[in-house]
Amino acid sequence: MNKELLAVDKLLDLTETIANKIFESINFPWEVLSEIESFIMHLGPTLSEEKFYKCGQDIWIAKSAQISKSASLSGPLIIDEKADVRHCAFIRKNAIIGKNAVVGNSTELKNTILFNNVQVPHYNYVGDSILGYKAHLGAGAITSNVKSTHGEVSVSFGEEKIATNLKKFGAIIADNVEIGCNTVLNPGTIVGKNSVIYPLQSVRGFIPENCIYKSAQVKVKRQPAQEK
Repeated sequence: MNKELLAVDKLLDLTETIANKIFESINFPWEVLSEIESFIMHLGPTLSEEKFYKCGQDIWIAKSAQISKSASLSGPLIIDEKADVRHCAFIRKNAIIGKNAVVGNSTELKNTILFNNVQVPHYNYVGDSILGYKAHLGAGAITSNVKSTHGEVSVSFGEEKIATNLKKFGAIIADNVEIGCNTVLNPGTIVGKNSVIYPLQSVRGFIPENCIYKSAQVKVKRQPAQEK
């Protein structure tokens, strides 16, 4: 397979994130994971004081965002306009939450970029991951970001394994992807645009765009999702 399928522009619409500049001059999207903290520290102080306020240590929140009083927020962190951070959400650090995104009940984020309109609404763990525009995780779906052997994470791409030089790397979930309830995305999983993963799956490696993933043995083509 052609590695261009893993390129940023094949997976993510960079017009749909406040963090678009972090993806400049890289080959693969996971290369930004080690740069999220420094990027937030650079971007945060430049944000409009008319639209954002700074609270705590290195936390910038849009004035139009909705933040539950029971949510736990740790910086560096940026929460963009009209985002909704709900009851008992746990945002540890190094997170960028896009416009209109939903971080729901008991959901935990760490070292993660959520593009605009992402929904992680119920009991999700998203660590060391990137979720593209309108990506949605069903209840209980998680990104597993550490191998059980604690070794470096690689991306399984056809017969090839691509080294990432990362010991913590969850998943890259492209635009308009639906992840079913209680599914585990194993370290180094890449899911292409408009794909659907059925509930209760254990997913690893590269899943092409416009794919319905029923199981590791059963994957079928689907028509591209229509814009809503």
